[in-house]
Amino acid sequence: MPSFILLLELACIAIVFAGLPLAYLWTRPGYSFFQKLNWVLVFMTFDLIVFGAFTRLTDSGLGCPDWPGCYGTSNPFHALGEIRLAESALPTGPVTVIKAWIEMIHRYLAMTVGALILIQVGLAVSKVKALGSAPLLGSLGLLLLVCIQGAFGAWTVTLKLQPIIVTIHLMLALVLLASLTAYAQQSWETHSSTVHRLHIRPLSAKWLLAAFIVLFTQIFLGAWVSTNYAVLACPDFPTCLGSAWPETNWAEGFTLWRQLGQNAQGEFISPLALQTIHWAHRLFAVLVILVLGTLAWKAGRLATPVLSGLSRLVKLLITLLVLQVLTGISNVVFQWPLLAALLHTAGSAALVFCLVRMSNWASWGSLKQKKMAS
Repeated sequence: MPSFILLLELACIAIVFAGLPLAYLWTRPGYSFFQKLNWVLVFMTFDLIVFGAFTRLTDSGLGCPDWPGCYGTSNPFHALGEIRLAESALPTGPVTVIKAWIEMIHRYLAMTVGALILIQVGLAVSKVKALGSAPLLGSLGLLLLVCIQGAFGAWTVTLKLQPIIVTIHLMLALVLLASLTAYAQQSWETHSSTVHRLHIRPLSAKWLLAAFIVLFTQIFLGAWVSTNYAVLACPDFPTCLGSAWPETNWAEGFTLWRQLGQNAQGEFISPLALQTIHWAHRLFAVLVILVLGTLAWKAGRLATPVLSGLSRLVKLLITLLVLQVLTGISNVVFQWPLLAALLHTAGSAALVFCLVRMSNWASWGSLKQKKMAS
């Protein structure tokens, strides 16, 4: 169990980190502090996802092999002796000074997001009379989600980067990003006034839901590729080891509960299983392009000067799709460069953000639209 002093030190670090964006928001004019905080949380969570990918891609996930601190301390400065000892014993191992700092900065950012959500809850409590209970309930849901995410962050370390745990950790981060974006784009304070704006919702929510399903499935497959280090299992493109349809082993490749680098029997995972993991992600990408491309086409046909916001999101969606294809191919052709891998993860998060923003223009059908018009 972590000591009280360690938890207190980490709490102080989280308060200091959270104070920086809060101080900035306090000095910025326009909009309410509550609304600005909600959007800052979206920005911070996006950054956290990208930095989490950087932590994973630099093999820094075990840079501090305990949790929540680093060798029982709040920062690598205090644990320098233990880190140097581990680094000298295994210079290319998971523990080095640089990796320890990368891992702890990732944890500091996660604690900052948690601290800001706590402040969000406090503000929502103070606004119950003016805004009702909906913002508070939503904020409490976000707090619960970030706590679950923190638990998976701890298990990522204690279970030694078990692929399914790391994959779920990323998926929960994207769910948190989507939830924070949906929360931030609610006009809570506008709803409390007597002014009501007409919302035009011409976009099919069924297509949007399909896009969400295929996108999150593809992100899971991509995370499964990354956490199993299967990016280079098919080192050529568009074929895999020169084959248009390579040999596969789906049972071994998609046995979810197992240790890193091992199969269900505790033996080294076969190259054939890694090849299957990679090939599944590549195949499903075709469906993602078709579904999201169709959504962009349908939304683009609806875009008018009145719906300029939707038009901008359509352009963003198309741009992100193209970039995802390019960075995905680059990961293979250029042998998994760090920049391309980071951009690929950032692009996935940006696609989630884009789809959530597009939900402002989504309707479940003409019946709902008729009711709104009447």
